[in-house]
Amino acid sequence: MAGPQIEDGYTRIANEILEHVMKTSLNGTQFRLVIAAWRYTYGFRRKEHELSLGFLAGQIGASRSQVDRELSVLIERRIFKVEGAGKRGARIIRFNKNFVEWEAQNKPAPPKMKKGSVEMEKQSKKTRQPKQYAEDNTYYKMAVYFHDKVKAVAEAEGLSHLIVRSDLQKWADEFRKLVEIDKVQDKHLIRDVIDWVTSDPFWKVNVLSAKKLRDKFGELALKMKAAQKPKQQQKQKADPRDKEIAFQRWIQEGNNPDEFDWN
Repeated sequence: MAGPQIEDGYTRIANEILEHVMKTSLNGTQFRLVIAAWRYTYGFRRKEHELSLGFLAGQIGASRSQVDRELSVLIERRIFKVEGAGKRGARIIRFNKNFVEWEAQNKPAPPKMKKGSVEMEKQSKKTRQPKQYAEDNTYYKMAVYFHDKVKAVAEAEGLSHLIVRSDLQKWADEFRKLVEIDKVQDKHLIRDVIDWVTSDPFWKVNVLSAKKLRDKFGELALKMKAAQKPKQQQKQKADPRDKEIAFQRWIQEGNNPDEFDWN
């Protein structure tokens, strides 16, 4: 017979938080994700923790895709906050106890509309329209830049059929989520990762969409930096006196000193 005791461990949650969560509209998966976040943050007396999709899926008994979808909703609603990427490449999650920031909290249900009514038709069209990005929008430009790189890779590898239906609007939205939700706000880093992933022998054929890039961005950024370290170390080991010796030899051979390449 199970006999859990607080002496074996417990999680401290403020009553005010519990009361507001009880009043907040959450589906089953979202509620279980909130409980999991509490367990592995407050349960260990910490405010945030690196929580991967696979780990959360295992803890709440759901699929990775289901966790990914509902976790994104909780982040967009500001119930969760992303504090960056952890050492293993997953997102560092913080439960936002400032419930006044939560979106869609206690919103009254819209009035029922008769089937076939003009109001229902207008509402249906409104909910079906995705967010649109103009061609001069930063996220759209990111999508175009990445798509051009991926297209070149796909054509070279005979994989053009995998990107033929690419939707640049959806790609732009993934870049928006990467910056605004995942908090990857260094656009130079995003460009560097794009350049690296589309030239790396392994990843260039395994990351052919903006969604895949966003899902694995933390891992890709870490692998890129690890791959760059040997080159940086090699540059540091280069003796600057070698250039001086080469310069003296250049002059001795009768060459113009101004034309010597110091790079």
